[in-house]
Amino acid sequence: MHIGKQSWVFENQPVIAATGVTGGPFEANGKLAADFDLLHHDLWMGQDSYEKAQRTLMEEAIQIALQKGNLQKEDIEFLIAGDLINQMTPSSFAARTAQIPYLGIFGACSTSMEGLALASFMINYNGAKNIITGVSSHNATSERQFRYPTEYGGQKPPTAQWSVTGAGVALVTANENQDNLPYTTSATIGKVIDMGLNDPFNMGGAMAPAAADTIIAHFEDLERDPSYYDLIVTGDLAKVGRSATLELLEDKGLQIDEERFQDCGMMIYQDDQPVQAGASGPGCSATVVYGHLLNQMKKGVYKRILVVATGALLSPLSVQQKDSIPCIAHAVSIEI
Repeated sequence: MHIGKQSWVFENQPVIAATGVTGGPFEANGKLAADFDLLHHDLWMGQDSYEKAQRTLMEEAIQIALQKGNLQKEDIEFLIAGDLINQMTPSSFAARTAQIPYLGIFGACSTSMEGLALASFMINYNGAKNIITGVSSHNATSERQFRYPTEYGGQKPPTAQWSVTGAGVALVTANENQDNLPYTTSATIGKVIDMGLNDPFNMGGAMAPAAADTIIAHFEDLERDPSYYDLIVTGDLAKVGRSATLELLEDKGLQIDEERFQDCGMMIYQDDQPVQAGASGPGCSATVVYGHLLNQMKKGVYKRILVVATGALLSPLSVQQKDSIPCIAHAVSIEI
């Protein structure tokens, strides 16, 4: 049901029955390598372009989720997916391979939770029984599109972030008394927030106000205290954005313990990996949540988490035209 100004509560508790998480060589050396289902040892992945490699990541993640969920593609009513590349070709071409009815969505790096929110809504109201939702990103495709090709060797400031090479998908199903599986309980849909920042090398700073706005809306709509959750995790704010969001929340009178408030962009890589402020890309939140965090929930480390995926809604053209960066954040609560 709709609650408050911008939230849904899922009374039927759609289940995340299975996931598929794939990654690249940089992720294979990261902190969470053990939580990936499949890791590649080169960025090409047997393809002749990085964009085709990104498509491969998504295709493999879908197949892994199907296998783990003991389902065939014919059992899936809808595929909801998106990415950062022009016209979302990695997702659309992966949908061509999967031959599952497809809804392409774009929320930049917030797409992971946008997709999970929509899938949960559809399952909750009997719009489907089985949905796969997911996202992908690739470091080399993102660099080519939004900054400089990797081969250029451009230097980045400390505020810059490293796009994750990875795909994460979730198989969301109707809750039929499936034990020890995580399920979604609510979603808060964010508003587009633009504070006038226009530096494409400081995504965390640009996205922080949107993250804070959605977090505040979630707790107001559901009349909850942050202590309700064992973990509140943002998508890819990284160091700069995380600290800015905590300050913004405090200014608005919402106190969240720093240990309870974490960020996927600060969790995935080792401290000595050269990622500047941290990780980014749609694959950042998807691989960390659908891999590491859901595994932690199944082990009993967390019982309730709130995932707030953040996205910067810029384009290469808008940056060249000196426009500011509008941002958004979508939140989904997951319990077990």
